[in-house]
Amino acid sequence: MLLLSLDTSTTVCSVALHQDGNLLGCYELFTERTSSSMLTTLMGNVVQHAGFALNDLDAIAVAKGPGSYTGLRIGVSTAKGLCFALDKPLLSVNTLQAMTEQVRPFFPSTAFSDSMLFCPMIDARRMEVYCALYNQSGEEAKPTTAVVIDERSFDEWLVEHRVLFFGDGAAKCGDVLGQHASASFLDELIRPSARTVGELAAKAFQRGYFEDIATFEPFYLKEFMTTKPKKAIV
Repeated sequence: MLLLSLDTSTTVCSVALHQDGNLLGCYELFTERTSSSMLTTLMGNVVQHAGFALNDLDAIAVAKGPGSYTGLRIGVSTAKGLCFALDKPLLSVNTLQAMTEQVRPFFPSTAFSDSMLFCPMIDARRMEVYCALYNQSGEEAKPTTAVVIDERSFDEWLVEHRVLFFGDGAAKCGDVLGQHASASFLDELIRPSARTVGELAAKAFQRGYFEDIATFEPFYLKEFMTTKPKKAIV
C-alpha cells in the first residue's frame, strides 16, 4: 500500500510517502505562504525520489484540520483534485491527533503514568487555541474544540490527570496554566507533519475509512472571519 500524505493545516507545508505504513520520504517547509506555491512540487518530488510515479499511489491522505482556513483549503482541494485525476481514494486525519502521534511514543504507558493525557494546541490568535485531549492509547478523551484560555480552562482534567501541553498554541498558555502542578509543557515546538498523518491514514486505509471525495470539506471548527476594509480618509 503506497500512500501520499499532505499537511497544510498551519504555516508548515508538509508531504510524506509511506509504503505499508513505513516512511519512505518526507519534505517539509516552515516558511510563510509556501503551501500554495510549493505543495505540488514537493508532492512530485517525494514520489519521484522514492522511485515511484503518481499512478503507483493507492490513496491520498490529508490533514483535515483544525488549523488555518486558507491552508486547509489548499491542502484539501489539492488532495481531492489528485484523487479525482488518478481515481484514487481519499483519507483524512485530524491534525491534532497527528500531532499527538509525534509525542505519544516517547511517553509509554506505565502504572505511574496511565492517567496522563496529551493536549495538542494550535494557535487560533489572541488567547484562543484549537485543542483536544488524547490518552496514552491515542484515543480521544476530549473532542476537538476552540478554547479561550484562562486559569480554569482545564481544571476538570488537571484534578485527576497529568496533562502534557504542546504545539504553537501551548507557548502562550504557560503563564496561565503553568500554575497547575499537573500541567506540563514540552520545550520542543511540535508542528503538524504529514509523517504522522500518513501513519494514522495507513491504519484508516486498512479499515476502509475512506472519505466521499465529492462532499468532503475541511474541519474548519470555526467560520472564516473577515473584516471590512476601512474607508480612506481624504
